[in-house]
Amino acid sequence: MDGRCPGAVEITKERDARSPAVAGALLMLAGVSILMGIITAEALFTVGYETDANTISDLGSTWQPGDVVREPSATIFNLTMVATGILIAGGAWFLRRVVPGRAVPVAVAVLGVSVFAVGIFPGEEINGEPSSSGVHPIAAMLAFTSGGIAAVLSGRVTSTPFRWIAVALGSIALLSLVLSGPLGDTSLGIGGIERWVAYPVVLWLVAFGGYLAAAGAGREPPAAAADG
Repeated sequence: MDGRCPGAVEITKERDARSPAVAGALLMLAGVSILMGIITAEALFTVGYETDANTISDLGSTWQPGDVVREPSATIFNLTMVATGILIAGGAWFLRRVVPGRAVPVAVAVLGVSVFAVGIFPGEEINGEPSSSGVHPIAAMLAFTSGGIAAVLSGRVTSTPFRWIAVALGSIALLSLVLSGPLGDTSLGIGGIERWVAYPVVLWLVAFGGYLAAAGAGREPPAAAADG
């Protein structure tokens, strides 16, 4: 017994040794791009934007009356979501060759498709309030949910200490999502609590991507090093 997690990521001759590195690079790039895209779109928003009062999707939304969009923020945000959705889905494709079972790759794939849809179908603001109709709210909710679930599930295919970090980030995202209704009326606001849902998933993408990339770089898998 070497003490490693039974489901830990292992690089073997039988598996494509490049897949962990590719999957990790795609997920890391997606996480970094989402974070920087949001920061840039917020900085360039043409009218007052408050992180407590405004949701992340407000950056790319149309505003009524007149279907007005705030440029260049809308283009930056929506293109970022489309591009990173593709990156995440690509990471899921390679991830299926790396980890045992289908749960993690499927959850990551759903996250990628949902993020892609968020960019393709921008939200709509009516009198300053996000509309609950259309594809965008469904895609956003699916992205939040699948992202948190993917992070929690990744704890099954990694080892300490990363497994606990992944589970913690996913749990924070899911708990914040459940509490988003009542906490939206606090000083955090709807925008603040939404960021407690989204940012743990973004951080997990970067961290999990780094975990995979390190394993694919010809080093001892981090899981084995942690538990060995």
